Amino acid sequence: MSALLRLLCLLTMFLLPAAHADDGASSLFAQAATTIAPSQAAAARTAPLMFANRKVFIFRAALAGYPPDERAIGAQRRLEGVLAKNGPLQTSTRMIPEGTQVLLDGVQLFVVVPGDVNQLAGDTTESVAKVAAGELSKAVLDYREQSSWRYLAIAAAVCAAATLVFWLVWLGLTRFYRWAKRRSGILLASRLRDVRLKNVRVLDAEHYIAFAYQLLSAVLWGLRLMATYLWAAFVLGRLPYTRSWGESLSGYLFDVAADVLHAIIGALPGLVLVCVIFAIARLIAATAASLFKRVESGELQIGWLDKDTALPTRRIASVVIWLFALAMAYPYLPGSHTAAFQGLSVLVGLMVSIGASSIVGQGASGLILMYTRALRKGEYVRVGDSEGTVVDVGMFETRLRTGLGEEVALPNAWVMSQTTKNYSRAQPGGGFVLDSTVTIGYATPWRQVHAMLELAASRTPELSTTPKPYVMQLALQDYYVQYRLVAYASAEVPRQRAEVLNRLHQNIIDVFNEFDVQITSPHYIDDPKESHVVPPSEWFRAPARRGEEETSQVVPPKP
Repeated sequence: MSALLRLLCLLTMFLLPAAHADDGASSLFAQAATTIAPSQAAAARTAPLMFANRKVFIFRAALAGYPPDERAIGAQRRLEGVLAKNGPLQTSTRMIPEGTQVLLDGVQLFVVVPGDVNQLAGDTTESVAKVAAGELSKAVLDYREQSSWRYLAIAAAVCAAATLVFWLVWLGLTRFYRWAKRRSGILLASRLRDVRLKNVRVLDAEHYIAFAYQLLSAVLWGLRLMATYLWAAFVLGRLPYTRSWGESLSGYLFDVAADVLHAIIGALPGLVLVCVIFAIARLIAATAASLFKRVESGELQIGWLDKDTALPTRRIASVVIWLFALAMAYPYLPGSHTAAFQGLSVLVGLMVSIGASSIVGQGASGLILMYTRALRKGEYVRVGDSEGTVVDVGMFETRLRTGLGEEVALPNAWVMSQTTKNYSRAQPGGGFVLDSTVTIGYATPWRQVHAMLELAASRTPELSTTPKPYVMQLALQDYYVQYRLVAYASAEVPRQRAEVLNRLHQNIIDVFNEFDVQITSPHYIDDPKESHVVPPSEWFRAPARRGEEETSQVVPPKP
């Protein structure tokens, strides 16, 4: 491409008019220069000087018009010339105006110029030249040992001995793995067999034994790889031609170990501070838990806190304390400032904020139920269609035990949206309110129905006489009157309450049969032959009794 541009420039000089020849040629030459520049930049690449399989120096800049690759070739030729003289091969450096010379037996091999060093890193031509002279000395030593049969024989013997030791270590690791595998299987089987809960074995030894075998296998291969790495670094370091490779392996291993040790030492202050923060948080959490447990047991009385709210308050306080401790300790955790750690934290926070909306709602509803004391453990309530004793008011759900022995779990958000009837708070003390509803036709006097229901309640021994059972007429329907008997029972558990309600219903049926009153509710189909009206003389059928307050109000029957 550059030759073609030069040819075009020459043709232009001859073909263009004289007035414009210089301007056109100059413009084309400028274009050619811009085109040739990338090729020159590509040619001016770095070039290493290699000797005895070692990298002595890297040429990066041009000198006196010679690019780095030609400088490297020239240094290689001068090095071969010095080696051909069989001299002592002593390296040295010398300062000159252009930079620093690197000499071998007083002969200049190359010059380190300012363009070859990284001045921003603080390097100078003298320091870089001394490093290059040191590498050259190592390469000269390797060169001499490569031509020494005696040294090569000794190195081969040492490598053979190292290989034998490596093979013995390999066999030793294999035997140790077999012994550890057999011993760990026996030990885990005997130990885990004794782990029992209420005389029942709770741990399966097979899973733990398989995990122990996998862990031992991973440790075995890790030790084998480490032994192989050390053997390769040692063997390569003994042979002159591959000594640089062995030194690279050893240097890399030491660099990794130094980095790990440096990271551990650098993380120690932060870890100590994290331990101090968590120790203080644990002390504060234990103190708060002790205070709330005393309130929960009744030993301590606090105006704004009682037995029912002490447990949720203790849990909330513990969560707040530990979250605050985690927020304080987060900046001091190792790796907390890395992009991966921060990205993972953001991802977890986003997942929790999106997926935990319903959980947060349930928890908030649970806290409202606890702190408003709408429900308490042991109370008999009715929530929607579920009725029973409150077994537990948790953070996310409320559990009821019905009279039939069922346990119903109700989400707290659903409980908050329903009407709750608490039968345990109708009368102070233990026990529950019972009620039973019957529908009786208009042909039966309401006073008789009241008396029969109260008689059935008196025949039920579990119903309390204080407060006295009473009957309410809830509604006057088209065909019948709806009566409700309300009584108080001393039953403490839902099963007993169901049995008491069952006996009350049995007594109601017996009493109505005794006094020849139908419980079946009539429905109107046609006009009756006789009017279903109760005359005043029939208002007080047995077992109803006339009260003094009603004597003056009753109209005497007509003769």
